[in-house]
Amino acid sequence: MNFRQYLRDNRLNVAIVLLAIAAPASWMLRSWVVGAPPANDFIGPPIADYVLYNATVWSYDVDGLLSFTMTAPRMDRRGGDESLYINAPVFQITSKNPGVPDWHGNAPFGWVNKTGTLMRLDGAVYMYRPAYTQGPMATLRTSNVTGWPKENRMETADPATMTQGESIMNGVGMRANLNDNHLELLHDVHGILYPRQKNATTQPAGRGAAASATGAGKAG
Repeated sequence: MNFRQYLRDNRLNVAIVLLAIAAPASWMLRSWVVGAPPANDFIGPPIADYVLYNATVWSYDVDGLLSFTMTAPRMDRRGGDESLYINAPVFQITSKNPGVPDWHGNAPFGWVNKTGTLMRLDGAVYMYRPAYTQGPMATLRTSNVTGWPKENRMETADPATMTQGESIMNGVGMRANLNDNHLELLHDVHGILYPRQKNATTQPAGRGAAASATGAGKAG
């Protein structure tokens, strides 16, 4: 029996063998031509126990006094650690000194842990304190801030710009204790500081003199 006769007599078995060889061969050829499939590195949002819309969060200090208020169009509470993931937070940091206005601010995203002792503001962060009798309006522009709401402290390693009246300071890295209105730029600090009389011209009539800077890289 020659080979051709054998193929004719065993056509079914031969076809099965050929298919068994062709299937993995075609897959290997496609992988070689197209390449490996892209890695799925997408990490979705955390699983939420519940979602709050148009929500408000209050944080109180160890003495039971209001220290921090945050509102947002949406807050997701994570099921695992009960932390809050926040969209477009708008916040207010309560002043501890009589006659000194509260700080106000906003950020694209935020996060607060279960106990309200730790907070993150992700993306561009803008804060301002209105003018008052002891000083002109102050502003802070930075990003990716870590804060401790009950202590009214915050910090960032990103560039920051502080203004107070017509004075302006820029630097990289910032620490702030808002209980005593102390903001400090850490690295590569430069800017223009005007004396009290110059800053006072930027206030509404009758507001009084501006608070002077407390030293290089710091603002009161």
